[in-house]
Formats: sequence, structure tokens, C-alpha cells
Amino acid sequence: MTGLERHSDVLEAVEHLLDRGADADDVLRSVVALLHERLGRFVRVSFVEDGALVPGPAAGAEATTTAFPIRFEDAHVADLEAGGRLDDAERALLGRVAALVAPYALVGWDTGGSAWEP
Repeated sequence: MTGLERHSDVLEAVEHLLDRGADADDVLRSVVALLHERLGRFVRVSFVEDGALVPGPAAGAEATTTAFPIRFEDAHVADLEAGGRLDDAERALLGRVAALVAPYALVGWDTGGSAWEP
């Protein structure tokens, strides 16, 4: 399987998770776990709260990350972060996933400022 085919399979698996209709917390945790498992990288979602990023669900050994902004209605609400050196196909995949999970990344807003409980 080529890298492009593998990434297509990952995107399909993410879309399947989103279609299940679970609550936002479960969706984000499942997406993070899936990306970590399939890409073999540290993955985390960090939420924008009071102008700062607050770490949310994560999987894998923490590493230097590349952040993919998650935007909802033109507002930066979170980042999808992946560790290690990413190739172009991985960057494209993670950028697409960041766009797909945007409606689920409003957890920080939905809690009225309550601290994230990983």
C-alpha cells in the first residue's frame, strides 16, 4: 500500500468515526487515538481558551509538534498537533482532519471555561 493509499484509508476511518454521531469528547479522543495508531506519531488536540492553547486529548510519547489550526466559523478554536517530521501527504491529511473535526473542537466553549479533564 502506498503512502497516499494509506492516508486515504486513514481519512476514510476518520470520516467513519465522525459519522457515528458520538459526543464531541468521544469523537476527538477516538480521532486522536486513530491518528496515533495509523501514523505512529504523537497526536494531540489543544483547545484555545482565553487566548492560550490548553492541551486536550493526546496519544503517544510527546514530541515536538506541527500544529494544524482548527477553525470554526472563522475563529481559531483548537489545534490538531502531530509529532515528528511530516511529509507532504501527512500534512495534507492532517490539515483535512483538522477541518473535519472543527465542529467537535468546541469543547472548551461548551464547558463554559471549565478545565479540560483528559
